[in-house]
Amino acid sequence: MLPLLERAVSLMDTATQRYIHPRRARGSLIVMPYCGWGTPHRVEVSGRVLLPRTMRPPNRADPRWRNSMNILRRLFSREVAGVRVMGTLGSVTVSSVSDGDGFFKLVFESDAPLAGGWHDATLRLEGRERVDLARVLVVAQARYGVISDLDDTVIQSDVTRAWRMLKTVFTGNARTRSPFPGVGSFYRALAREPQGRNPIFYVSSSPWNFYDLLWQFLSYRRIPLGPLFLRNWGIELLRGHGGYKHEQIERIFKVYPDLKFVLVGDSGERDPEIYAEVVHRHPNRVLAVYIRDVTPLDRDTGILKLGEEVWRAGVPMVLASDSYDAALHAMAMGLITPAELRSVIQSLERTYARA
Repeated sequence: MLPLLERAVSLMDTATQRYIHPRRARGSLIVMPYCGWGTPHRVEVSGRVLLPRTMRPPNRADPRWRNSMNILRRLFSREVAGVRVMGTLGSVTVSSVSDGDGFFKLVFESDAPLAGGWHDATLRLEGRERVDLARVLVVAQARYGVISDLDDTVIQSDVTRAWRMLKTVFTGNARTRSPFPGVGSFYRALAREPQGRNPIFYVSSSPWNFYDLLWQFLSYRRIPLGPLFLRNWGIELLRGHGGYKHEQIERIFKVYPDLKFVLVGDSGERDPEIYAEVVHRHPNRVLAVYIRDVTPLDRDTGILKLGEEVWRAGVPMVLASDSYDAALHAMAMGLITPAELRSVIQSLERTYARA
């Protein structure tokens, strides 16, 4: 049944694109660049070609109706297919054509290595003067990497309570959405190194339409920025949550074959099961698994049993009630320092004092 439905949706999309997209391409267009990522010799930058939308920068005082309208503007984006995007990073220039959903991917390869750290790639549409910048994270040397979920791991979303989740998503903005207490300090500690930086990759089931909101949220809350791996909320939704996450984690592991990882998620969906499978698929590649506890006791019992299985594979899986539990274990493993643990504790104390 699912292949037939996918085929029907694909045919409808194709018919619509042939009529609408050439007309859209004649108007004013923008590039929505996503954070690029890669190695000193190979970098990938993706993004989307869209018709412009009018949204003011977020403010804590914005009324809920305005936040709701902005969410709807994001969800009902007007993508444009068949547009050539030119990109330059360092001395390399490449191009790509946007697909039926407006997405494009640029791959930069060079014999001259890029330095580790942040870079800017310049993007422009063929035949147009406007230039946009895409942030690019090049990982050259790191002690380990972090792969983290976002909803109910970093940002409070109430995914397990559908009505509360919808209310939170549709009435908030990047300034009003709340992180879990201490998460900013904990992630800064995981990323910080005396020489360089450990990269953080965010893998989430949120749609690409929310990319700008999530990027602004991370920046505003001083949570380390990193590449975001989100979903195309089209036919991909029919393929399930777990398969998508596995695919993205496998991509990251493949690009950095010599890097070990810390996996961070929550108990609300299937992060424990997904991460346990990653541990078994990739022996000696995972240092620790941290699961934020956001579910009732019956779910916790199952996760603790799964944790015993993961422990037998040589990897600790910690079911953490808050950022302190995870940070304390991370310090014991040498992933962060005692001073960084104190920063997490101080952050929690400030948050709870304001509550």
